[in-house]
Amino acid sequence: MPTLALVALARASDAREIAEMSRDLIEGGLTWAWTPGRVLQFIASKDSSAIVIWRGGQISAFALMHFGDETAHLNLLAVACEYRRQGLGRQLVDWLCASALEAGVSQVNLELRANNAGAEAFYAALGFQRQSIKQGYYQGRESALRMSRKLGRLT
Repeated sequence: MPTLALVALARASDAREIAEMSRDLIEGGLTWAWTPGRVLQFIASKDSSAIVIWRGGQISAFALMHFGDETAHLNLLAVACEYRRQGLGRQLVDWLCASALEAGVSQVNLELRANNAGAEAFYAALGFQRQSIKQGYYQGRESALRMSRKLGRLT
């Protein structure tokens, strides 16, 4: 059984490490879009949450989510290779979905590379459902799979 880790809000000083993880773990083969400056703007936004889990003096996992009035959008989520399959990704998604529910959000949307079967299986296991394919979503070069999860209070 995975051990729960401490989820913390990202700080401005975390922007470079998050951006580099995005570049290396998510954006491979694409032009670097989630630069330190963009991540810093996201961290500073009142309409978003940037969260991290620390292990061994470095960020081992992070997630960025934007909150709208009724829906939220999970922009990025990554777990460092050496910390995968320990429940960290699930913990981040659970934390963000609980926060979204408290904020009155009823649905979380996300996109992932259409050919990333591992990520699709991960999100499906967390209750996300396939919605559509967006051709050329990633810099006009790669298609994205859009997934969505309805949120509701447990009874």
